Amino acid sequence: MAKAQKPVDLLLLHPPSVYDFRDKSILYGPVSDMVPSSVMFEIYPIGFLTMAGYLKQQGMRVRIVNLALRMLTDPGFDVREFLAAQRPGAIGIDLHWMPHCHGAIEIARLAKEVHPEVPVIFGGLSATYFHEELLQEYPDIDFVLRGDSTEPPLHQLLLALREGGSLDTIPNLVWREDGKVRVNPLSFVPRTLDYIDVYPELLIEMAIRYRDITGVLPFNGWLSNPTTMVLPLKGCAFECITCGSSNSTCAMMTGRRKPVFRSPANLASNVAAIGRFSRGPIVMPGDLLQGGRKYASACIDEMAAAGVENEICFEFFDVPPVDFLQYIDARLPNWSFEISPESHDRAVRHAMEGQAGYENEAMEHMLREALKLNCHRIDVFFMIGLPQQDHRSVMDTVDYCEYLFSWGDPRLQCFISPMGPFLDPGSQIFEAPERFGYRKLASTVEEHRQLLTQPSWEQILNYETEWMTRAQLVDATYDAAERLNEMKLRFKRITPRQAGVVADSIAEARRLRARLQYSHGGRMDPAAEAQLHGEISRFSNSTVCDKRELFWQRHMLSFRLPAIGRVALDCLRRPG
Repeated sequence: MAKAQKPVDLLLLHPPSVYDFRDKSILYGPVSDMVPSSVMFEIYPIGFLTMAGYLKQQGMRVRIVNLALRMLTDPGFDVREFLAAQRPGAIGIDLHWMPHCHGAIEIARLAKEVHPEVPVIFGGLSATYFHEELLQEYPDIDFVLRGDSTEPPLHQLLLALREGGSLDTIPNLVWREDGKVRVNPLSFVPRTLDYIDVYPELLIEMAIRYRDITGVLPFNGWLSNPTTMVLPLKGCAFECITCGSSNSTCAMMTGRRKPVFRSPANLASNVAAIGRFSRGPIVMPGDLLQGGRKYASACIDEMAAAGVENEICFEFFDVPPVDFLQYIDARLPNWSFEISPESHDRAVRHAMEGQAGYENEAMEHMLREALKLNCHRIDVFFMIGLPQQDHRSVMDTVDYCEYLFSWGDPRLQCFISPMGPFLDPGSQIFEAPERFGYRKLASTVEEHRQLLTQPSWEQILNYETEWMTRAQLVDATYDAAERLNEMKLRFKRITPRQAGVVADSIAEARRLRARLQYSHGGRMDPAAEAQLHGEISRFSNSTVCDKRELFWQRHMLSFRLPAIGRVALDCLRRPG
């Protein structure tokens, strides 16, 4: 029996994609190959850190537990026993990304069984979209907080629950009254992000206080590749039809009609705070240039003035001006960037991005100029499953990658992966799939939960297009991955060993796909089923690329141990 833990005001739990994944034989495929986490998407939202930091400032104690990672790394980890040892005032579970809908709801159910009187709160973009269905269909969920910024409403809710206060005036809250779902106005939509900060020392304090290092880690392997993130903005000015955070989607779901930003000084302060503890790279998603050239340049100036030495990875939604890249290069010692043209094909890109879609010639000019600078790496991302895209178009995109590789600079890297496993709720293609040539195969939370337990990612995908069925999407993915893997080896982007591992993974994935279809026809005995489960576990990562390609060059000492030691000692000295 686990030892009883110290009481907390809020226990934040990050679920695995599928709760009982350790007992199932599911070929999840390459759906997570382009993100640091595994197929269980064990990376928790950065909102966990901002919520914990905000609530700490209000005098509340919060604990973050990455249940997905605990389950992934410890086969004997018992979730029920762990929950029974906790003493929370409330339990928060994220349903930000839709692939967590199975695990999130099952964790809520288990939490209610163990702590029937403890309120369970959901939040995140997917929870925002499905807020009414979650409270109508799942009695173990007591509250949903809507929106992309919920720290003050969460504090108000926790106070009301503790003191018996009214729920009517809490912004963004969805709750039940006399069996009916009440939806409070979405009125907390802050116009700046400066009211919340990332406090990396909180994770150190939690690891010490609860003797649980794994529970606070962002993803499996993070200690070897300590990539962190600072959000410079929320919302978006762009209108990509596949995106669940596009301009029109944000207006509908979060009440945000234009992006909102951190001030340059606040952004630099958050980056510097991470740099005091880690030498690892810091990702800056969302494209600073959405705030205009003056804002983006001010952010660079502030980071330079703060003496930031970490690698800063920028994301660009449009082709950045060359002189802006030169501006970065003159001020930051370590930087890189990523850009996602999605397809080489102008027709495909414009079908997805509308008039905002840029031309290859402009991107190529920018890339060539960037390679003249001290930029450490440039990642170019392509996608499979787009409007107007067929198998031939996918393979032509891989040929375009060969053209980029032929420039001969190893800092330029290309990746391709399927869009999946789900269309983003609230995106244009989710709302009006037929208009864009899509067939949507799941609409409700429960339909998505059922898809997640299908035998392979071919059946898990919640869409197909006029140009490719689900089976053809899978075939195109494996065909493209095989060719791109061979190219990367030929152009020395990866080692022969890495190429061999990926080639074997793709071949094995094709074989397992056929065996799973046989297995779920009821023709496989239990021993063969167990063997199949073990094989799937080994071939569920690095299917279309070696995941290590995503990570930056490691430092011999990735962490600043004296600073971490000071926080740990201070935590041990404090009572409670």
